[in-house]
Amino acid sequence: MKNTALTAVHEALSAKMVPFAGFNMPVQYEGVNIEHQTVRDNVGVFDVSHMGEFLISGPEALNLVQKVSSNDASKLTVGRAQYAYLPNETGGIVDDMIVYKIKEDQYLLVVNASNIDKDWDHITKHNTMSADMRNLSDDYSLLAIQGPKAVEAMQSLTPVDLSAIKFYHFEVAEFAGIENVIISATGYTGSGGFEIYCKNSEVEQIWNKVFEAGADFGIKPIGLAARDTLRLEMGYCLYGNDIDDTTSPYEAGLGWVTKFTKEFVNHEQLLEHKEKGVDRKLIAFEMDERAIPRGGYEIKDSSQKDLGIVTSGTMSPSMGIGIGMGYVPPIFATPGSKIHIQIRKKLVPATVIKLPFYKK
Repeated sequence: MKNTALTAVHEALSAKMVPFAGFNMPVQYEGVNIEHQTVRDNVGVFDVSHMGEFLISGPEALNLVQKVSSNDASKLTVGRAQYAYLPNETGGIVDDMIVYKIKEDQYLLVVNASNIDKDWDHITKHNTMSADMRNLSDDYSLLAIQGPKAVEAMQSLTPVDLSAIKFYHFEVAEFAGIENVIISATGYTGSGGFEIYCKNSEVEQIWNKVFEAGADFGIKPIGLAARDTLRLEMGYCLYGNDIDDTTSPYEAGLGWVTKFTKEFVNHEQLLEHKEKGVDRKLIAFEMDERAIPRGGYEIKDSSQKDLGIVTSGTMSPSMGIGIGMGYVPPIFATPGSKIHIQIRKKLVPATVIKLPFYKK
């Protein structure tokens, strides 16, 4: 089990620690609902240093990124990022990721912790042009400072005007007394804020200064359980739950980051998925009665015919209703469609909705 550079800090804060993607991670501190609402209303800080970071550099860097990424990295300028996924050779998804253009001929790929080795091997296999690849995952830490008060709370820590950093843009600048920190206006919560990339040796200083600066803004540490409820309220996919190696991006609604302006791994098959359609679609639904849809529960129609399974589900802390996502035949994927969730021996009605669940 790996630790992050902040494990001792979380333990001192009495966090409940659990194994996650091979790491010893804080799942909660005070409780999921309290932490969730802290991010929705104020500002909270996640240690997500388990995430992976690959640096792709040199004159062939763009060619490699273009080959392995679904999105069109040629559209990026220095200081911009884009969401994308790594297509596999069988029509599925190796992983989803964020691609940052750090400088000309240098890109940072941020991938999921559970897939670091798999992703590295996949990209290496396709690096026939010999771009320079460095796996920085063990050397770098990542803090997600999320919530509507993040800009105001963190402004004293940097000379950069945080309010001027647009969504999916970033700056490399001084932050909390540390030089060359990536301050990225990205996140996984839907409540705004920043992600801070720094070296492991620097992260504890940054963590401490972040909490000093945020003291008057109700800042709190937030665990992975609230990260999951926050992302689900926005309808963001979680790799291993909602997308995986067997999922077509056109089933998962990821056509918007699939750009056929260039050739990439298995683009021919994915173009076929786009043109011919797919047999199932990822939907979002709300329970019509008070009930919690859990991952793995069966989705059925009114005559109890199997439609699919719930991939993610919870009781929404923001709205107080059961919400979930899952795959069903396209005929049931239109907002307003009625489905049923098998919860123990009861068939509970639900309604397909348009994302996000949580509307500010």
